[in-house]
Amino acid sequence: MITREQVRTVIDSSVCDSDGNKIGKAKHVFLDDATGEPEWVSVKTGLFGSNETFVPIHGAAMVNDELQVPYPKDTVKDAPNVDVDAGGHLSVDEEHRLYDYYGIDWDGAWKQANQPGADGWAAGGAGTGTGTGMASGTAAATGTAAAAGAAGAAGMAAKGAGKKGADAKAGTAAGMARKGDDSMIRSEERMRVSTERRESGRARLRKYVVTEQQEQTVPLSHEEVRVVREPITEADRAAMSGAKISESEKEVTLHEERAVTNIETVPVERVRLDTTEVTEQETVRGTVRKEKIETDSDMDSDR
Repeated sequence: MITREQVRTVIDSSVCDSDGNKIGKAKHVFLDDATGEPEWVSVKTGLFGSNETFVPIHGAAMVNDELQVPYPKDTVKDAPNVDVDAGGHLSVDEEHRLYDYYGIDWDGAWKQANQPGADGWAAGGAGTGTGTGMASGTAAATGTAAAAGAAGAAGMAAKGAGKKGADAKAGTAAGMARKGDDSMIRSEERMRVSTERRESGRARLRKYVVTEQQEQTVPLSHEEVRVVREPITEADRAAMSGAKISESEKEVTLHEERAVTNIETVPVERVRLDTTEVTEQETVRGTVRKEKIETDSDMDSDR
């Protein structure tokens, strides 16, 4: 159980659930006006701490410099948003909403806060409060145990002097009326659907080598021999005059082109994997229970 002396440690500490899942950071601690003891802690949750939700501090404990609360992470994050007035108080209605959400017995808590003794208002330290119960709201602690204690004492003094606002008076009257009434509270289960992100599969790029045949037509040239006959000129006759008949041989070198294959590696494209977010509608079904109230009378039917 967190005491007033531990408020300094609670402020700005990390908050986690019983399984060690981090929920957020503790922002403020709220003290009960009747007992002066820590009653609620506000937790900054969400991206960049954009949301602030309330968690009962009863049952919480400091473990390894972290505030461990006895509620699952999803329960805390889905808690109803409540407004705190300029004086740092929760209204009766807002506190009642939180009690209902966390399943805390409002009447039992009211009786405990209003009984003298170790756990009631008499243990708050002031000794002068009227003990009208937690329906009057709670006071905010700003970061130190001393400030928290002062806020609680101020709330108790204001309660004893009868200087609460209209909401506090209405809550006090309602709390006193509950002690002796015969009403019955009906509860029901509500299904809350949230989403979680999990791994659904893997995609990978794999590069492998295949061999394929390619064809390409290129023009090739080559030299061929042909016999050219020309008539003898007078100059040729003069040069060859008196020559004897003999055998001789002349050789001509022929050339041709051949196709030569040269393989080179060149980059052709860049390939990468990318993901896109696709939203689909899915219907979730669950079973919830609710209480119903009916009347049963044994009065005489003639009446």
